[in-house]
Amino acid sequence: MIEGVVGLTVMMALAFLRVPIAYAMGIVGVVGYAYMRDWNWAVAFAMTQTKLYETGRSYTLSVVPLFILMGNFVTRAGMSRELFRAAYAFIGHLRGGLAMATVWASAGFGGICGSSIATAATMAKVAYPSMKRFGYSDKLAAGTVASAGTLGIMIPPSTIMVIYGVFTETNIGKLFMAGILPGILGALLLCLAIVYMTWREPGSGPPGPRSTWRERGLALKDVWGVAALFLFVMGGIYGGLFTATEGAGMGAAGAMAFALGRGALTLKTLYAALLESARTTAMLFLILIGALMFAEFVNITTMPTDLRAFVGRLGLSPIMVVAAICAIYVVLGTAMEELSMVLLTMPVFFPVIVQLGFDPVWFGIIIVCVVEIGLISPPVGMNMFVLKTLLPEVSTGTVFSGVMPFMWADVIRLAILVAFPAISLWLPSLMR
Repeated sequence: MIEGVVGLTVMMALAFLRVPIAYAMGIVGVVGYAYMRDWNWAVAFAMTQTKLYETGRSYTLSVVPLFILMGNFVTRAGMSRELFRAAYAFIGHLRGGLAMATVWASAGFGGICGSSIATAATMAKVAYPSMKRFGYSDKLAAGTVASAGTLGIMIPPSTIMVIYGVFTETNIGKLFMAGILPGILGALLLCLAIVYMTWREPGSGPPGPRSTWRERGLALKDVWGVAALFLFVMGGIYGGLFTATEGAGMGAAGAMAFALGRGALTLKTLYAALLESARTTAMLFLILIGALMFAEFVNITTMPTDLRAFVGRLGLSPIMVVAAICAIYVVLGTAMEELSMVLLTMPVFFPVIVQLGFDPVWFGIIIVCVVEIGLISPPVGMNMFVLKTLLPEVSTGTVFSGVMPFMWADVIRLAILVAFPAISLWLPSLMR
């Protein structure tokens, strides 16, 4: 037990000294593994070589760059603007309707993107200028964009679900299906947060003009590409026509075809999409390799076994253990980057969850929900800093205060998902 705790402490210290989290986990993993093998460095380096090789050649992990590439093609095809216009046509006339349209457009874009940061960045360019033009307050506009962007990792396809599935050997297709209803629930609760904010401050989200039914029909007609791509990818996975990895390839090819058909993909934009996808993939894989090396060290210590025994001696109910783990994640999310946080703690918490008899698919959705909270939690909410970079005229304090009602909405959703696992598990139970 003591070796694992010391390793975790040293890793956290390195992270606070601004050592990149991937390197911090990798260094502690190698040194700790050598220590546990009587300072046998040959064995430790052999473990490192194995993790590098196995991660690089993993067929399952090829889904990550493919879904990232699909999201980049979709962004360049302009589908995000069409989603926003369609949502606005139906609810833009309500008080706060433009903000609600941003939430639903983000949910739709998340269904073909898979990245929270990319969704928030896209909506900052598409939705924020429209909200400002109609007189929305910076607090409501910025808070909505940052918070709605988190839906990108809950509604499938989701990069973090793929990483979780690979790390815990959980079926990725079932994880994707499990995220649909919680994603819709999250969008509804974010809209309720907007209703609350505009009730408190009616001038913060004035209603826009009502669209005619003809205008609504035309707006819906424009989003057929988004719907077709989502149904093609998820329907194929759900119906057993292809695996999640094959679905990612089909989705990337479909998104590229849409971009080409709309004349949005030149050699320059194709190069930019490929380069951005390569950079994002390299970052994710580096963090994953470091986490796998750290996990290998933790697994050969007695820490997982001792932790399970300690939880058993406490006599806590399983649901109380889950609540405690969620609280730890929320606290860590205020100080750590989200993917690193999940990969760092998974070797410690996942064996406990399995021991308590919880469904790994359900726990994966709980993890994603907690990560969503972390993405908008001060002081290290990644979505907020992405927004601050893209909207330098909006103060950091304004963004922080704007996301607070939405953060509470996500906390309520987390409580609902913990209390009612069937919300997450019903659709996966229908899969063949």
